[in-house]
Amino acid sequence: MLLKSTTRHIRIFAAEMDKDDLVPSNQVLTLDIDPDNEFNWNEDTLQKVYRKFDELVEASSGEDLTDYNLRRIGSDLEHYLRALLQKGEIRYNLSSRVNNYSMGLPHVAGNANP
Repeated sequence: MLLKSTTRHIRIFAAEMDKDDLVPSNQVLTLDIDPDNEFNWNEDTLQKVYRKFDELVEASSGEDLTDYNLRRIGSDLEHYLRALLQKGEIRYNLSSRVNNYSMGLPHVAGNANP
């Protein structure tokens, strides 16, 4: 059985990739970040998310691999993405096919002249 956690921007699978297929695994977690390309990313920020994922997985080591534990990691990562957005480290991709601003409205630079 394939265990997974899916949030709006984070998908975690208890599986490994074999070509284009997911093969269930109790030893490997596969992370899919922002599958709908709702945000614009740079490599440094993407690596921050992978490091946060590794921290969360490490913190839960020794616990059983369950839907609940995967959902908790996914939810924590979703909150982390929101923090990155609020800090301006990632931005909404305004060209994305999905523009629902699920993390809050985008900040738009205002006119400095009253």
